[in-house]
Amino acid sequence: MNATTHLGLINVFIGDIQGGLGPFLGTWLAETGSWSPARIGFVTTLVGVGTLFLSGPFGALVDRLGRPRLLICAACAAILAGTLLLLPARAFATVFAAQFIAAAGGTLLLPAVTALTLGIVGKDRFPQQQGRNQAYNHVGILIAAGLISVGTPSLGPAVAFWVLGVMAVLAIVATATTPGHCYNERRAVGWKEDDPDDHPARAGTRSVLSNRKLMVLALALALFNLGNGGMLTLLGQKLVATADDATSWTARYVMVAQLVMIPVALFAGSLADKRGRRKLLLVAIAVLPVRAALSGFIDDPLWLISAEILDGVASGIVGVAVPVVVADLTWGSGRTQTALGTVNAVQGIGGALSAWYGGLAQSFLGWTGAFLALGAPALVALALVIWLDTTTEPGRRSRRREARAALQAA
Repeated sequence: MNATTHLGLINVFIGDIQGGLGPFLGTWLAETGSWSPARIGFVTTLVGVGTLFLSGPFGALVDRLGRPRLLICAACAAILAGTLLLLPARAFATVFAAQFIAAAGGTLLLPAVTALTLGIVGKDRFPQQQGRNQAYNHVGILIAAGLISVGTPSLGPAVAFWVLGVMAVLAIVATATTPGHCYNERRAVGWKEDDPDDHPARAGTRSVLSNRKLMVLALALALFNLGNGGMLTLLGQKLVATADDATSWTARYVMVAQLVMIPVALFAGSLADKRGRRKLLLVAIAVLPVRAALSGFIDDPLWLISAEILDGVASGIVGVAVPVVVADLTWGSGRTQTALGTVNAVQGIGGALSAWYGGLAQSFLGWTGAFLALGAPALVALALVIWLDTTTEPGRRSRRREARAALQAA
């Protein structure tokens, strides 16, 4: 079994576990501990904010240690431990501690898997492999959701713990059995592979934080997530008020979005080189206001599926394009994962505020106005990406011009 097959298996198994119990946490606490929605929301928010502060340092740890397989195993073990600790937990402090351990593991996974991918396939093949990684990731989420939905009637809500636990163990096995010789640390950071005696100095953390292009990208993504993060949650609340069986429809929307993300991720990986990273980001961000308008003006649950198809398009592209663009902007600095962690922390702020922003807009503007308000930040994000020349990799036409110029010069 070659190393890229192992990458595929790792991404299938971590697809569901990155967020810990995720949406099943609230159901579990409400059914077994009689927790109120406010209490569940409070602990979830605290954990989310806390892990934002870990994102940058964890990226720096991946860069410094240079052992992504070890860190992936450690992250999966933390997710497994934190999730199992939730089984007997009922008090606020123990639930918070257990969920924080699991969420910290999920935060470490992204830079570690990105580093492993770069160290195996290299920079030139990274866009296509990142597309495959994301496609496998969404397949894993669908498999886990299917197993939980099938197992819950007979095994109860605790089945979510066992599905997550098995996938965490399988992710550790897939990572530990990945051929070690296929990973090259110098290849992962953009240093010359044929000169192991050359040890370039890593860029300082301050240089990453002062990179204007990187920070503009992070701000654009934060604005995108401010609109995108809470849109499905708000749509579910709208369905409670306007339609029957809101929970089933919400579950269908999640499945539809994940199914769309699989082919979109694969195409985005191949198009990143052919059409350019910035064009992909423009498409992903431009989709959000359209999705917001559909969600605001359509009441029929069946027709609202069109909005969640657009969610799959946008999220599928962003998952592929962002690590590729960050690698473009930081290649050779030895700080690619530090930068990726920092970008994830900044964009996570937008996601953390999205549900509150959407709920506040609904109380003042009603359902239609709330969705339009969620779409508005994407317009600013779109302007930022239009201004930002994010990619150091030229598009197909630019490469052709450069090739012709080189031939003429010769």
